[in-house]
Amino acid sequence: MVKLSVIVPFYNVQSYAPDTLRSLRANAREDFEFILVDDCSRDATPEILEQATRELPGAVFVRHERNGGLATARNTGIDAATGEYLTFLDGDDWVAPGYYGRLTAAIEGLNCDFVRTDHVQFTGKKRTVGRVPHGLRDIVMKPRDAILPADRSTSVDYAYAWAGIYHRRLADSGVLRFKDGLRTAEDRPWIWRLHREAESFAVSSLAGVFYRRGVSSSLTQIGDVRQLDFIRAFDQVLEETAKDRDADRLLPKAVRTYCAVMAHHLDSIERFEPAVARKLRTLSAAAMRRMPQRLLAETLDALGDKRAARLRRVRRTHPVALGVAS
Repeated sequence: MVKLSVIVPFYNVQSYAPDTLRSLRANAREDFEFILVDDCSRDATPEILEQATRELPGAVFVRHERNGGLATARNTGIDAATGEYLTFLDGDDWVAPGYYGRLTAAIEGLNCDFVRTDHVQFTGKKRTVGRVPHGLRDIVMKPRDAILPADRSTSVDYAYAWAGIYHRRLADSGVLRFKDGLRTAEDRPWIWRLHREAESFAVSSLAGVFYRRGVSSSLTQIGDVRQLDFIRAFDQVLEETAKDRDADRLLPKAVRTYCAVMAHHLDSIERFEPAVARKLRTLSAAAMRRMPQRLLAETLDALGDKRAARLRRVRRTHPVALGVAS
């Protein structure tokens, strides 16, 4: 039986895919499989992956006929996976030799639904460790107990899907799936659902994933309309959390995080194309009108003068904005 399925979407990453694939070879085991999903790349990535299937033990190559985005590519990988456990990696990142063996041993030892891990952020030649914002390590807890408090960074703010390992039962129940078509912020509704619906989790200090920042092709570096999918992503967070049995406790955290991310995008609005910047303002105003207004007012009062002023200004100058992100 396959012990671990590693799901790796690729899209136009011909410069980085060889490093990613070399790191997977350094993690190969006879009970590991590597699901390589090409999301209809237009460069040499597919040819690189086809070659990898002949060289990488356990490799499975799946190619999309049209580009669907990271969320859809990950879902394709979930559908193809047969492992007892699943994990993710992005096609421009890499992992330390033997990391997946240690990761699998961690979740087996803790015997929980999922384990979240630290990671190494790699920017140019600079490396820094990114840590799960959760103080207790190697202790099994209820995931929803780690969502709050609202005014501090918690596990739901550390949304990297590749920073962890997940039991097969989460895939079988649908909890592990992403919202198809989201091109950015796809991990936000995903991490919230994971923490609301899974039964148990733990945090490990393992830090074997190397997360490459500053990649020119990354959506975090591109100021086009795909960035605005964060609106749809957080609308989903609010909609699903409002139906939760603990909605009264959890919604303040969801609204605060939504507003903080919105303020971040508005603060760097000059990186967007002019038409996208206008749409960002319009959609942000509309999003604030959809939020529970009492919670929004309380959030703006607590968010800090600079961010709150920016959000209030956008809301005030777009009084009839009723659209939703498309």
